[in-house]
Amino acid sequence: MARKVDWIVTEIDGKIASVAADYRHFAQLAAKIAQMSPSAVSTVRTHKVATEQLPDLSAGTRWEDLYLIGTKFQISVWRKLFDLSHGEKDPALMSYTDFAALCGNPQGVRPVAHAVAINPVAYIIPCHLIIPKESMDKGREIRDAARETTLFKGSDLYLLDTLDVGEYAYGPVLKRELIKLSLSPKG
Repeated sequence: MARKVDWIVTEIDGKIASVAADYRHFAQLAAKIAQMSPSAVSTVRTHKVATEQLPDLSAGTRWEDLYLIGTKFQISVWRKLFDLSHGEKDPALMSYTDFAALCGNPQGVRPVAHAVAINPVAYIIPCHLIIPKESMDKGREIRDAARETTLFKGSDLYLLDTLDVGEYAYGPVLKRELIKLSLSPKG
């Protein structure tokens, strides 16, 4: 059973700068803000939301509602991630290899994976949907053997408990919970 998590949402001037399960990102943001001129930031505030509230927070967030501090490359990777769950298609799992290709950097799996790993806005920018290629392959193999029509949708979400979902700052149990929350049928 997953642990209860209160997510800490940090906003800078009314825009979401971080969603995290602890205050690490807040401390990093504070250090970056300290390097800015005093007029660059008016307000910084935090509040907490429960895991169950993340889908509503995410659904109500547009790209323009985010305050991201990162390199041009990192922000471009985060935008691609954001589009995975805020585009016209339903969110789906993707391998790091496939995601690097989607980012236009098929040979750069490691730098893309690093940018995914340091995503400051958990769930809204769905880094949890990126998993190792070997796990995607194994999931397809299991699905094909069972003659399922979809991968990690609805009734076959239980398969996640048997696969390596990759690294996650808050551990694989929470990553699995976020994947299930993102991919479970709505309604």
